[in-house]
Amino acid sequence: MARKLLGCLLVHGTPEGVAGGMIVETEAYMGAIDKACHAYQNRSERTKIMYGDGGYAYVYFIYGMHHCFNVVTGPAGEGNAVLIRALEPVIGIDLMRKRRQTSQLRNLCSGPGKVCQALAITKEEYGLDLCDSTSPLRLVRFRDIPDNRIASSSRINVAYAEEAADWPWRFYVKDNMYVSG
Repeated sequence: MARKLLGCLLVHGTPEGVAGGMIVETEAYMGAIDKACHAYQNRSERTKIMYGDGGYAYVYFIYGMHHCFNVVTGPAGEGNAVLIRALEPVIGIDLMRKRRQTSQLRNLCSGPGKVCQALAITKEEYGLDLCDSTSPLRLVRFRDIPDNRIASSSRINVAYAEEAADWPWRFYVKDNMYVSG
């Protein structure tokens, strides 16, 4: 599912306006076997959405400063999700610049915390149905990314996860300037 999300448009409508971008970088997490996954041996209030059906928002706060947004991928009971690591800005670029306090287009959404700040995604969006066309936060099929344009690598900042840290579950669009790197 992490590969399939590449090329989708993530859109968030707020009272300030609408902002969104094409997903260009993801990381997969599988609760049952993955020591890097929040749901690994940890069914809690925070992770309960991860054990539901796919298509819902899992948002959490990290390092006391950043929100991170994930797409729950299901199936129900397994605790799986995909972290959205980077977007190519498409909609509401001026609004994103204001929120991120930068004029550098490349710096708007090139990291999971930047994505949430640029799109104003907070824990308030936790649990939203991303497939409902009336939801303020939603996914829309936008562009098909050919397999030969997709690369994979080990995930970022999960060294604590022992062998799972090296799994090649980070996917990104090759040569896209918005990938977090």
